[in-house]
Amino acid sequence: MARGGSARGPETHGHVTLADVARHVGVSAQSVSNALHRPERLNPDTRVRILAAIEELGYRPNRSARALRGRASGLLAVTVERSRPGRAALLLDDFLHGLCEAADGAGYHLILCQADTSQAELRAYRELRATTSVDGFILTGTRTRDVRASVLQEWAVPFASFGRAWNAEPSYSWVDVDGRAGLAAATRHVLDGGHRRVGYLGWPGNSDVGRDRRAGWQETCTARGVRPGPEERCRDDFDAAVTAAGRLLALPEPPTAVVCASDTLALGVLRAAADRGIPVGPDLAVTGFDDSAPAGLSTPALTSVRQPLADVAKALVDSVRREIEDPGGTPCHTLLEPQLVVRESSGGGPTPTDVTPHPARRPS
Repeated sequence: MARGGSARGPETHGHVTLADVARHVGVSAQSVSNALHRPERLNPDTRVRILAAIEELGYRPNRSARALRGRASGLLAVTVERSRPGRAALLLDDFLHGLCEAADGAGYHLILCQADTSQAELRAYRELRATTSVDGFILTGTRTRDVRASVLQEWAVPFASFGRAWNAEPSYSWVDVDGRAGLAAATRHVLDGGHRRVGYLGWPGNSDVGRDRRAGWQETCTARGVRPGPEERCRDDFDAAVTAAGRLLALPEPPTAVVCASDTLALGVLRAAADRGIPVGPDLAVTGFDDSAPAGLSTPALTSVRQPLADVAKALVDSVRREIEDPGGTPCHTLLEPQLVVRESSGGGPTPTDVTPHPARRPS
């Protein structure tokens, strides 16, 4: 296990207290506490002034004092999955950087764990609870009937998840990105470019995230009066994507555009097209999802749906903080909008486009 956090400057302001900040702004100490932990209770202008003073004075919440009040050590635990060969970058660096910044701003540090299965992750959680005072957990890669969420609820441990529970409305907080809206935006983009045979390359049918993204493609084609084009499915692996894309491109009437559930799959389409001498951009439009580093480096550069990872990270930390501060409160469900980044692979230039939320995807 490794500790993660944003780098701090020299401890030149270690003596600054919450009361010092309150006197500097001319508010009560409770108002300063609310600015950090319950911002909804403050006038926005007051909170801005308090946060500016916190930054100016270099105030940091005292984790030891918080522990004496029953808040434990000010640590949040997050588990990450090892990246597998054959997949495009999972944006882990950007996500963890955002988490570190958000946690630091809320007065927490992160403990990072690596686990490749739910059971391994639960073993790590048990070890952390036995050896370390952890205030809360952040889950990633949620799945149907997620045993991790059930166990943490049994333990009455505060947590929030990056991703929804797909089988039912969960009784815990989650943050997610609207994948259906992202694929809908990519599909609208290629339809607006004149394409009418719009194919889809996605994941196997047991993927809840995959089904959600596929719905964005299918519903958008139908709404535009265009029959959804041919589709293929494969695991999220580059070589598998090359093979699946080859089947699409070998059809008697192949698609002139392929919307993909991930950048890994889209990069496989680019390779399959290159192997067949099909110019991507002019003759074949291709879009991905994630806007990973390879998307901007591929030839041609890949149009892709970008996830707002910094916003995801902040919302996750805020959600866990609320669970810690108000254990009996209403769970917070946050659905964030992605952004379509248009590049050469779809025949366009580098212009980010805000995504219109899908009408059925409003968060609770």
